[in-house]
Amino acid sequence: MSLTSTDKAAPSSKAARAVPAGTCPDGLVRAVRAEVRCGLDWQQTAERVVGVLRDRLPDPAVLLPPLLRRGDPAGYQSHLLHAEPDGSFSVSVMVWLPGQQTVIHDHVAWCVTGVLQGREYEEVFALTDGGRALELAARN
Repeated sequence: MSLTSTDKAAPSSKAARAVPAGTCPDGLVRAVRAEVRCGLDWQQTAERVVGVLRDRLPDPAVLLPPLLRRGDPAGYQSHLLHAEPDGSFSVSVMVWLPGQQTVIHDHVAWCVTGVLQGREYEEVFALTDGGRALELAARN
């Protein structure tokens, strides 16, 4: 399945041009769908999807065209490749340049990350002081 991205990395023109965001391999979508449909709790589902990604991470060139793999110095980019019609999961490709980061945030849902090139550095925070403060809980 191929969706569209309208990223800043796209060539500029007088009218905003849509750039094909890439393709999510059907085998990856089927494998994730099978794990999600098992009906397990979110932690078990996430662990099973980790196994799927470990076995099926495609080459970056399969997922995104060269233009969208370059990155943008203004910030990371996210390209939606698949959204399950029932809303149970999606597959996105995020492109980061070295040194880029996000603010502390919560996904409010399960999330699994597969790094195709380079290295990801993550800090995990926990609420403390009755939810009024954050404390560093883990680093990878």
